[in-house]
Amino acid sequence: MELSRLHTPARVLLFGAGYFLIGRLFPQPANHLQAWRLAAWVCSGGLYAGHVWYEHFQLRNSLSMPFHVAAAVGVGAFGLALAAMLHSLSISGTIRPVWLIALIIWPAVTAVPALIGALMARALLRRFGRRPVNYREAI
Repeated sequence: MELSRLHTPARVLLFGAGYFLIGRLFPQPANHLQAWRLAAWVCSGGLYAGHVWYEHFQLRNSLSMPFHVAAAVGVGAFGLALAAMLHSLSISGTIRPVWLIALIIWPAVTAVPALIGALMARALLRRFGRRPVNYREAI
């Protein structure tokens, strides 16, 4: 099935799952921890840029693109907070109230900057993103 045929919530969940998988599956060995974290940031940045590009150029969703991108980032952060909470539950046997707060805070702390970045990207893409079809149109 093509990605463009999926409804918006399904696309948001799919990209959110990508963020979750990057955050969860990147190894964190004792050595070279900074390099692995940097690699995870680069991969997340690539997914973010790819989502912005896809929404803007493929779907031509420039008005709603920032909100879809921010929602996907928030979904990924919610998944990471949920996974951390379940890991803590498996170790300690109880859920501390701080984890319930994290289910709200982690998505907000990531989705708000993602929204601001996507709004700025939308403004730049609207201004500079359209290339002339041929050279004569540029003159």
